[in-house]
Amino acid sequence: MRHLEDVRVGEVHELGRMSLSEADITRFAQSYDPQVPHLDGTIASGWQVAGVFMRLYVDAVLRDTAVDLSPGIDELAWLRPVRPGDVLSGRATVLDIAPSLSRPDCGVVRQRGELSDDRDRTVMRMTFYSLVRRRVMSSA
Repeated sequence: MRHLEDVRVGEVHELGRMSLSEADITRFAQSYDPQVPHLDGTIASGWQVAGVFMRLYVDAVLRDTAVDLSPGIDELAWLRPVRPGDVLSGRATVLDIAPSLSRPDCGVVRQRGELSDDRDRTVMRMTFYSLVRRRVMSSA
């Protein structure tokens, strides 16, 4: 299990790959983002694309990290449309580590998350935070 003390600024996590089918896109759109380009399966909803990133991030990083809930994101940008069959690759890069102001047993890890398509074009980018537990608490 990784703790805050194991995290380093600059470390990069390759998150793996995932693809969305036309059926995946329309099913998501019917439930969560019923706009025409999504309902007809032409283009994935940005929210679905963000969900793909989260799935990859959980599988590759969070499953083995002592993490509590995320305190949020600063920015989220959908840079290119995602179409059925595009193979998306994820990456998370640690930008900064700071003590938590409200949780002395944790630190806040700021990261850049990206998804790229199979032509290596970035389709989504975000800056997000993870609240990661410390292995041990110092006595202060």
